[in-house]
Amino acid sequence: MSVTTLANWAHDQFNITRKIDGIAPLALRLYLFVPFWMAGTNKWAGFENTVAWFGNADWGLGLPFPTLLAGLVTGTEILGAIFLVFGFAVRWISIPMLITMLVAAVTVHSQNGWLAISEGTGFFANDRTIAAVDRLSAAKAILQEYGNYEWLTEQGSFVILNNGIEFAMTYSIMLLVLIFMGAGNYLSIDYYIKKNYQGLS
Repeated sequence: MSVTTLANWAHDQFNITRKIDGIAPLALRLYLFVPFWMAGTNKWAGFENTVAWFGNADWGLGLPFPTLLAGLVTGTEILGAIFLVFGFAVRWISIPMLITMLVAAVTVHSQNGWLAISEGTGFFANDRTIAAVDRLSAAKAILQEYGNYEWLTEQGSFVILNNGIEFAMTYSIMLLVLIFMGAGNYLSIDYYIKKNYQGLS
């Protein structure tokens, strides 16, 4: 068997997966549902505080029209999460969701660098994360001496949130994929709308 024949055979095997290729966008949709639903419902539950954070220049974002913008972002996150779960208008709703993430990356997270969790070494570590790790080490030392450290860390290790752009950009890339890929076959409302009204074979 030649290399070309083997490569063609392998390619044909991958083509078999097209029958179930709706699994990939479904996985993206279900994964994205959780952070967007939580973010949107939390904003809605404390909407007055959300508006204040959007508008206050001293301790918030200092954006104009804070009530309007807070409402648009909250609605986008809640409706977007619901649309993603059911696979409805996925390409369309992913656009404002992507814009929301990119704006958040620039206005909220960019000054903190890339990392979501502080690390002291590595390509993406910076002065901020290195300093945070030093503080974490000091906090651990205090807890190990004066606290029940085994109990405190029973459910996981202590970390310092750096709040960099890592998560926002990860979600942005996933939404970009959905914009191009769509909701996927069989497991979305979009598929059946297309099948019934656009003659999908």
